Amino acid sequence: MSELPGENGQSRPTASQDRETLRAYEKDLRKAERKVAGEIDPGVRALVVGLCVLVLMISLLLPHAGAARGVDVLTMPQTALDERVALPSQIFIWLAVVFGIGFSMVALLTRRWVIAWIALCGCAVGSVAGMLAIWTRNTTGVGGIEPPSTAGAGLVLGWLTMIVLTFHWSRVVWSRSAYHMALEAERREQAAIHENFNRALRDRRASGAPSRSYRDGTEPTSDDT
Repeated sequence: MSELPGENGQSRPTASQDRETLRAYEKDLRKAERKVAGEIDPGVRALVVGLCVLVLMISLLLPHAGAARGVDVLTMPQTALDERVALPSQIFIWLAVVFGIGFSMVALLTRRWVIAWIALCGCAVGSVAGMLAIWTRNTTGVGGIEPPSTAGAGLVLGWLTMIVLTFHWSRVVWSRSAYHMALEAERREQAAIHENFNRALRDRRASGAPSRSYRDGTEPTSDDT
């Protein structure tokens, strides 16, 4: 099908060319939306998460249980054995290091949604493990065994920090950026234009009129014929 003449002798795009242009534009919008959907926009929360990561690092240097620090729980030297560090404390420290520090830093650097989601899940589990770790440090002795020393400042500070990280990562993961919403709105608008274009084309074919339409889906007026 050749192009139809328009105003000032210029050729006007045919219906098939308009359809292909709309399809290509919609395809580009879908690609851009998928790309943005895989990214996060933490905004000012990035500063809060960065501060929480720093606080977690500091908590590893503070007393976790008696004379044992957080870093001692990772390596379990004789100091940690003397303080009878339980399994919940070890699980909490490893979750704090891997997810609270590791995945949180990677998520901030890469801005990938899936990494932020992993950090959220790890911090949530770490918050529960931290509560159990504090509980084990406050249990009384059984069978003549002296009760262990209470939870140290590092354990309590690390547990509270993991709760804050869980809250902020949940807000980041479930929030949608303004750019993402704008792309989605534009894609819906283009889909509506495409539908109007096809409807106008079907109506003109049914009436036996030439198959000609504009890009916005409107039919040509009597002045254009």
